[in-house]
Amino acid sequence: MASEDVKERVQWLSDTIEYHNNLYYQQDRSEISDFEFDKLLEELIELENNHPELKSALSPTQRVGGTITKDFETVTHEFPMLSLGNTYSIEELIEFDKRVKKGLQDKSYEYFAELKFDGV
Repeated sequence: MASEDVKERVQWLSDTIEYHNNLYYQQDRSEISDFEFDKLLEELIELENNHPELKSALSPTQRVGGTITKDFETVTHEFPMLSLGNTYSIEELIEFDKRVKKGLQDKSYEYFAELKFDGV
């Protein structure tokens, strides 16, 4: 991609991601799937890594998606609700398990998994 094309693509991705963040966080709706959103974000991250001069402090890659609506009561969870990362293939799950096994130094472990439901 030519330099100007990369700059335009970065701007388009940033604007598009901001648009979808606003829909999700402020209007409680989505026009694209989480997978599609993740692919846009991954592309932006890759472009910014390859062209660091185009990375801005205002980039959606530099902060959490958006502000949360204040329409709901704040709740403190007994256990933190953490995100691990996105996985789209069995190979990625196998690699994740290898990292867990290495990190736990072969101690016994098991997984508990449930479906992820985003949004309100």
